Amino acid sequence: MKPAARTTRRRILKQSAAKAGLPPGSMVYVGEDTPPHATRISIIDYDEHGVREREINRVEECLQFTDKASVTWINVDAIQEPGLVETFGKVLGFHPLMLEDILNTDQRPKIEDHGGYLYIVLKMLEWKSATGEIDIEQLSLVVGPNFVISFQERPGDFFDPLRSRIRDAVGRARKLGADFLAYSLLDLVIDHYFIVIDRLGERIEQVDDEVITRASPQTLQAIHNLKRELVFVRKAVWPMKDVITSLRHLDTPLIAKSTGIFLRDLQDHIVQVIEGVDTFQNLVSDTLDTYLSTVSNRTNTVMKVLAVFSAVFMPLTFITGIFGMNFRDMPPLEWSWGFPGTLIAMGAIGVLMVIFFKNRRWL
Repeated sequence: MKPAARTTRRRILKQSAAKAGLPPGSMVYVGEDTPPHATRISIIDYDEHGVREREINRVEECLQFTDKASVTWINVDAIQEPGLVETFGKVLGFHPLMLEDILNTDQRPKIEDHGGYLYIVLKMLEWKSATGEIDIEQLSLVVGPNFVISFQERPGDFFDPLRSRIRDAVGRARKLGADFLAYSLLDLVIDHYFIVIDRLGERIEQVDDEVITRASPQTLQAIHNLKRELVFVRKAVWPMKDVITSLRHLDTPLIAKSTGIFLRDLQDHIVQVIEGVDTFQNLVSDTLDTYLSTVSNRTNTVMKVLAVFSAVFMPLTFITGIFGMNFRDMPPLEWSWGFPGTLIAMGAIGVLMVIFFKNRRWL
């Protein structure tokens, strides 16, 4: 997670703290402080025989789809308007605490059974190739007998493949109910988890190679960034295991038995993602240990060279120190070969010490 993402998270936590003291069910948007987007409500109503798509301007228009035998997918982009979410609650009879959770985009992934509908919160992760960052967005799903309402923070998503399958009647999309539609949305979200994990794996390999060949302070910063990103991803992914498990074993007529096998496959996928995150966290920790060992070895090599220089010059310094004393009766001072002889002796001592160090394999 990049510094900008950490700043965004601090801002969200600050906004969450601002809700302290308000009564339960207060309609307050808690999320990224971005320029407001125009809210867009799109509807895809389909059955085995056809598909009908449209956009609506008033929430009340959703009522005409809730009693139909067909399956209806209502997608709401940009939930920055608390009044809009509150209107959904009044028109469709949703619980105020659920509406509050929809507006709080820092929710932990979870599932709630409200009897006539299910409420699912999850995190959508998307790798932004242009910036090399992980983009996170909360997705709230309300699953009813014949409808699914998806609330997204911002316009745009990666659900177009599902829309195409519905339009073209590819696979089971048009033959099964709203529970299968909810499964399909969850499946696409988890598929993008794999993409994010794959990209993080590539970055880990690059950093690991850099540690071996040319470790630098920037390498250490890259390792810490990877550690933060993996913690960030793990926090978004790990609770999904409980969500899928609860969804599989939920005693509700909203989930058909035929959907159970798909949810079991989804559970296998989320376990793979979690194992991948745990493996990468261990790899990053090993990479950090390798970096510290490399820096330590490099420091030891430098210190060894300096120690050798010190050891070689120590006797030479001793000799020059003796001849630097101001005694009048020092015989070598009067010899014509005193100075050259001293230099030769000092050089010979230095060479002998280097040979000794090499024989001892200290060099």
